[in-house]
Amino acid sequence: MFSTVYIASLMAGERSGNLPDTLRRFIDYQRTMARTRSQIKVAMTYPSLLLVFSFLLLGILLTFVIPSFADFYTGFDEELPGITRALVSVSTAMKRNIFWILGLITAAVLVVFQLKRREHTQIWLDWLKLRIPYARSIWVESATSLFSRTLSLLLSGGISLLSSIGIACRAVPNSYLRSRLKNLSDMIKNGESLSDSLTNAGFITPLALDMIRIGESSANLEGMLAEISEVYNERIQSKIDTFVSLLTPVIIIFMGLVVAVMLFSVYFPIFNIIQVTR
Repeated sequence: MFSTVYIASLMAGERSGNLPDTLRRFIDYQRTMARTRSQIKVAMTYPSLLLVFSFLLLGILLTFVIPSFADFYTGFDEELPGITRALVSVSTAMKRNIFWILGLITAAVLVVFQLKRREHTQIWLDWLKLRIPYARSIWVESATSLFSRTLSLLLSGGISLLSSIGIACRAVPNSYLRSRLKNLSDMIKNGESLSDSLTNAGFITPLALDMIRIGESSANLEGMLAEISEVYNERIQSKIDTFVSLLTPVIIIFMGLVVAVMLFSVYFPIFNIIQVTR
């Protein structure tokens, strides 16, 4: 019922005899974590809804609107343009097999939800997320921020670095990036520093690595980790705002072009028929 980070924080507070301060640090940590996650979710809500409704609009046009024009064109002897014939064929096939298509979509969604419960599938899906242009930096910096914030909390509570690493790795939301940290504890056991171990993970940014090295050399690792989290939280918010401001018009323009091509392919033969009639 309770998170691993919370239990570890309580353990540290009990061992140090300073449970109230430990609980206050954990509450601040939870607020920061919740704010970071909610920023990403809220920012992606509008583009996601816009994309869903755009595909629903296309489905309605192809299933119910275009077939009526297909029936209209059957009474004419004029040969239709290639783009119109292709659109009418797709629309007619969708109308005839609408129940099969809906069934396949439902089955695909259920299969995806079932597969997401498997670790390998989740890692593969999270790997695909990192292939999205511009979004990769948001996922990487978010992972760096959450990892640094969790590790800072545990270290400041008096838990050793080796014991804190495994818990901090679980705070990384992307399972693919989390899998890149699985050997972190073994590297530290073998005597490597935290900064060198994170370098082998391959995704921690150079700025974060330099700040961690400074924290290790100055014996203020937990304070520097907290600074890393603050820096990347600000950068993530700025990038999310930019990403959403760019993504929304791109979706609108793309859907507008698709609908314009569909309308052109439907009405272009009518203009030809009017010219022939005149």
